[in-house]
Amino acid sequence: MAGPDFETQIKQLRATLRTIEQVLDVDAMRAEIADLGEQVGAPDLWDDQENAQRVTGRLSMLQNELERFEGLSSRVEDVEVLVQMGREENDAETLAEAEAELRKLHKSVEALEVRTLLSGEYDGREALVTIRSGAGGVDAADFAEMLMRMYTRWAERNSYPVEVFDTSYAEEAGLKSATFAVHAPYAYGTLSVEAGTHRLVRISPFDNQGRRQTSFAAVEVVPVLEQTDEIEVDENEIKVDVYRSSGPGGQSVNTTDSAVRLTHLPTGTVVSCQNEKSQLQNKAAAMIVLKAKLLALKKAEERAHLDEMRGDVAASWGDQMRNYVLNPYQIVKDLRTTYEVGNPQSVFDGEIDGFLEAGIRWRRGAERAAADA
Repeated sequence: MAGPDFETQIKQLRATLRTIEQVLDVDAMRAEIADLGEQVGAPDLWDDQENAQRVTGRLSMLQNELERFEGLSSRVEDVEVLVQMGREENDAETLAEAEAELRKLHKSVEALEVRTLLSGEYDGREALVTIRSGAGGVDAADFAEMLMRMYTRWAERNSYPVEVFDTSYAEEAGLKSATFAVHAPYAYGTLSVEAGTHRLVRISPFDNQGRRQTSFAAVEVVPVLEQTDEIEVDENEIKVDVYRSSGPGGQSVNTTDSAVRLTHLPTGTVVSCQNEKSQLQNKAAAMIVLKAKLLALKKAEERAHLDEMRGDVAASWGDQMRNYVLNPYQIVKDLRTTYEVGNPQSVFDGEIDGFLEAGIRWRRGAERAAADA
């Protein structure tokens, strides 16, 4: 790499970090960390467990964000020193190391920059994801299971805990539906760009004639609620059904009526949970899912009302947002952002950060266009 390139790249990284620092409001972040630290140190903190969990969770999230920003700033300083050393000693190996570190830094800073675009009301929340098989029979059910594995592998790559609330298995293979939570800050803002209809094209492994099959699966993403969220649910408006869990086996599965299905009668919203051991636990978990979906429904109605007042907004997501093509060629392409990857297997193995970042940038652009309309 030519000498001047180092200076230009380091300068660009610093400029981007300054912008990120302003958006994150790092000074305010430090002040809030100090305040929360005092609250955590109070001897009566855990007298109110819900508040204690909120305070400690917020503190942990802010500390992680600050450490991430400060760590990147420190790495930029270190790479500049590395470049100086390499030049002073005319050491090609050291300069090559600096070049490799710069490439990594660009990716890390870009990822943090994308995080600053997540400024929606609920973007900082954990995510509740539901996947449903659509048209395509057994291939669609298999595709739904492939998507669930894709998201859980993505979570594993990022060390994000996943909690499965419900899995409804199809008769031959795959899933009819599944609901799970990703417990990480900004999981909702990040994964919300995955909402929509996903389409798979491949030679069906379930067709003995080896014909190409097109199948569909729907992905829904809503934020996990906090205690402060205002969503009232009247118990009298909920129909509760209990039934035996189904699935690949395990303790209590298929032996007791522990699975719970809740139907919110005014809206027709149905949720179920069967992955806990007791009916009481399943009901509590299902209520968490129901409240999250009702809040999302409320927000969607508000947005629809605003759109109606604003007029037609061109930036709509549409039904089909991504194609996964395995035959006659191999490609995964997002139809909104045009971002594509020629290795579908890596995508199904959880390497979806490129799609997420492109989707977040696309959405921000669409929001700005709608605001200006």
